[in-house]
Amino acid sequence: MKTWCARIALVVSGVLVTTLPAQTAFNWQQIKDKFEAANPTLKAAKLNIDESRAAEITAFLRPNPDFTFGTDGTQLSRYRGVWRPFAGTQFASTVSYLHERDHKRELRRDQAKESTAIAESTYVDQERNLLFTLRNAFVGVLQAKAVLQNAKDNLAYWDHELDINRKRHRAGDFALVDLNRLELERAQFESDYETAFVNLRTSKIQLLQLLNDRTPISQFDVNGQYDFQEQLMTIEEYRSAALAARPDLRAALQSVDLAKVTHQLAVANGSTDPTFSVWWTSNPSFNNPYDNNTLGASVSIPLRVFDRNQGEKARTQIDIGRNQRLADTAEAQVYSDIDSAYWTLIEAINLLKPYKTKYLPLATDNRDRITIAFQNGGASLLDLLDAEKAYRDTRLAYFNLIGAYLTAAAQMNMAAGREVL
Repeated sequence: MKTWCARIALVVSGVLVTTLPAQTAFNWQQIKDKFEAANPTLKAAKLNIDESRAAEITAFLRPNPDFTFGTDGTQLSRYRGVWRPFAGTQFASTVSYLHERDHKRELRRDQAKESTAIAESTYVDQERNLLFTLRNAFVGVLQAKAVLQNAKDNLAYWDHELDINRKRHRAGDFALVDLNRLELERAQFESDYETAFVNLRTSKIQLLQLLNDRTPISQFDVNGQYDFQEQLMTIEEYRSAALAARPDLRAALQSVDLAKVTHQLAVANGSTDPTFSVWWTSNPSFNNPYDNNTLGASVSIPLRVFDRNQGEKARTQIDIGRNQRLADTAEAQVYSDIDSAYWTLIEAINLLKPYKTKYLPLATDNRDRITIAFQNGGASLLDLLDAEKAYRDTRLAYFNLIGAYLTAAAQMNMAAGREVL
């Protein structure tokens, strides 16, 4: 009975495994596209642009004309026994319109358009910062995968060594106490593997959160080149790219243009806007029966004796200078970001090059030589453990350095405002 239950359980588990969805691996461009399409923070920020464009419509609207209708002179009287309550009522209607001078409406439109341009640049800048966070999370998954694979390789290698030395022990060529020490050393390899496994799952969770994706971790994966390139552009080329592409610098320069338009609008608002009126009246109380209906017109001109918008003119003029200083600050920040990212990259490359060409091959060769010598009685157990530890530490340091390089590359892309690495 137990045998049949075990067979049924094996068949059911096999069916379940075959029906599970396959794991999907995404490259960086696919992850970026998913992020731009699904990230709620980015989607909410994009609505600011639509709101600003709607404000352009309001800014360019003409003033509404005013219409007034009134009555006067109504007398509830009785003439010769006949009620004539509306016989003396006067009717009057007036239409007036405020005429805006000095291109106020056009300046309001230009002001709203400059605000929209700043909103667009601000959105791109927010996207730039979020993409840096996304790129770091993407690199974190690649690094965790590399470290996990390294832990698997180390565990497999050590199991192979254990298998050889178990055979030596059974043949009487290896002491039990030394074999036990090797068995105990396997705990460190298992710990490295479990830690790397958990770190990979945690890295995937962080990336899925940025993507606003509910895909199970077991069905989600990324792929990409986990390596470094030695060739870089000159620092001046990175600076030029950043000055041309950085959205925060562009927004700062656009703020200067907005301040100038706002000042022009403040000057225009200091001018006088006349109000033109036309009216029609019907007055049956006139003695002349042909003079009941009259037409009239007027122009109302405010006298700007005291208030000529002096305060706003001065404030907006000062605001131009303030935004120019902020633009200078933004430009200085661009140079600082580029220089910091560039020298971080240089440091990472300078460390990675000797690791790749010298230290990794040296650690591998040293471990292999001491392993062979140990198996033939030419090296001690302590030498074997030291060589294995040095190999593990060197490879782990190399993978962490690649992760630091890729993070610095993401920092350079953020500093440049576009992907340059």
